[in-house]
Amino acid sequence: MQDPSGTQTIPFSEEQEALVVQSWSVMKKDAADIALNFFLRIFEIAPSASQMFSFLRDSDVPLDKNPKLKSHAMSVFTMACESAVQLRKTGKVTVRDTTLKKLATAHLKSGVIDEHFEVVKFALLETIKEAVPGMWNLEMKNAWGEAYDHLAAAIKEVMKLITSSSESS
Repeated sequence: MQDPSGTQTIPFSEEQEALVVQSWSVMKKDAADIALNFFLRIFEIAPSASQMFSFLRDSDVPLDKNPKLKSHAMSVFTMACESAVQLRKTGKVTVRDTTLKKLATAHLKSGVIDEHFEVVKFALLETIKEAVPGMWNLEMKNAWGEAYDHLAAAIKEVMKLITSSSESS
């Protein structure tokens, strides 16, 4: 689907939007703890992932007490949730281009590959499921999964652009 400017728009139903908005409003009050749990889940699934973060490599601080991880987790989780909430309204991922470029550059520098995005998606869905157990159902899982897929696709697209422009220069 295209908007009048010719830009591709993302179909995201009213029902999907409602599920994402409702669950995000419940999670907001505990977002810092939920965000940290999200990253701890990633490291539980893929322990070596912690080595991708410069601020964790030489740290003696336990992951659940690391202030830099807490801050990073909060910004990533909030961005993912806010981006999901905006999908229907805007028809696209609403992360600023400069932020997408920074994300893509950091992901490339850290050696992030497609499989890492899948681990993060699984961890995100499991974290949300635990955060809103009474609301969680297949429709909510699918709505969050689709929203995450669009955000991941936007990051991967910029990663490809950066890679192809560096190969051609």
